[in-house]
This record gives sequence, structure tokens and C-alpha cells, in this order.
Amino acid sequence: MAQDLLLSLYRRTTRLVFNLVVVALLIGLFVGVVRTFSELGLTVTEPTVRLGLKDLVTNVLSLVIVLELIRVFVEYFEFERVRLEVLLEIGVALALRELLLNLFAEKLSGLDLFLWTLGILALVAGRTLAVRFSPRRSA
Repeated sequence: MAQDLLLSLYRRTTRLVFNLVVVALLIGLFVGVVRTFSELGLTVTEPTVRLGLKDLVTNVLSLVIVLELIRVFVEYFEFERVRLEVLLEIGVALALRELLLNLFAEKLSGLDLFLWTLGILALVAGRTLAVRFSPRRSA
């Protein structure tokens, strides 16, 4: 009896926390979209096109990551689990964002670029395997 009460309390608390996190992420996403569109003019007014594009690419990739995080939270809330393929997609998005930021900042050597590319390919291969051998497909 006490165990059922504790489990019920745990589930309610988890739902409340996840709802609050999703609301916070949605507000952040909305603010990010508004700021990205409001800063589109900076792409033209920056001293070089490259600086304007760097900011635009950074903002858009950050929004993609927030969208993926919202997807993870919603999926956990709906199914009470997170699929490996979704986590790997977030990893790919984060790695691509960091790679592009480092490229724009000219912080990468040829070897660094090669290693980043191998890491991203490994994440993509892992995601492909996770989709191919998912429990839903096997059953």
C-alpha cells in the first residue's frame, strides 16, 4: 500500500517536472526563433557576409538542438522511455554545431577536421544501426 502511494507520488512528480521542462524549452525555442528572425538583418549589415552567416548558422543549429531536446522530453513523457536513435540524433546535431562553429572560428587543423568527421560518421552509423536493429523491427 505504501509502495503504491510512493510510486504514484513519483509518477506525478515526474510528470510535473517534465511538463515544466517542456514549457521552459518551448519558451526558449520561441524566444530563439524570434531572435533569429530579428537578427536576419544583421546578416546583411555585418562587415563581412561570413560573420553574419556565422551568427545565423549558430542560431539555427542551436534551435535544432532545442527542438531535438523537446522531442526527447515529449517522447519520454509519452512512452516513459527514450529511444537510442533519438539520443544519437541529438549527438549528431551537437557535433555538427560544434564542428561548424570551430570551422567558422578557424580553430581546426586538417587532422582535427578529419577526427570530427569520423566522430560524426560514427554517430550516424550508430543511429543507423539503432534504427535497423530496434526492438520494434525485431519483434
